[in-house]
Amino acid sequence: MAADEPDRMAATIAPLDQAMAIITTATNEERAGCLIGFHAQGSIDPFQYALWISKANHTYRVGLHAEHFAVHFPSIEDHDLAELFGGETGDEIDKFELVDWEPGPGGVPLLQRLPHRLLGRRVELFDAGGDHVCVLVEAIGGSGGPTPPLRPLRLSDATDITPGHEAEERPEPQEPAAAD
Repeated sequence: MAADEPDRMAATIAPLDQAMAIITTATNEERAGCLIGFHAQGSIDPFQYALWISKANHTYRVGLHAEHFAVHFPSIEDHDLAELFGGETGDEIDKFELVDWEPGPGGVPLLQRLPHRLLGRRVELFDAGGDHVCVLVEAIGGSGGPTPPLRPLRLSDATDITPGHEAEERPEPQEPAAAD
């Protein structure tokens, strides 16, 4: 691959200006959550959703052993939550001490300010060797939230957020826990 190829590929998809999401998860011992920009529907029947999580994130390490995930869709008015979940690291602070949340399936934190969400049970974890892994979840619930309709926070709205970890900060590989 040519040295400038990643920049050209990024420029190709930049106009898509994907919606951001905040994912949360938990094990018996820990809660975690982070801001992600890589996510998409992966199947119609059953309804599955794919989440790509940076291997540098605390959420990745907790998510390896988690069964449930919540995908929260912030609006453009929720930049402060995006900054908390994207700019801080769970390695240093407990983000959930700073927000209102309630436990969902498997203890996954549900952020009360973000009613537009999808709840999922992990069915697969894919690691193709890059700086992110893909967690495929099967939907077990969701909420469209109140009106007005969601005006999603997009990548262009979040470019001022400095990541809590750089992508290069990858830990040594770990074996994922098997999904039930």
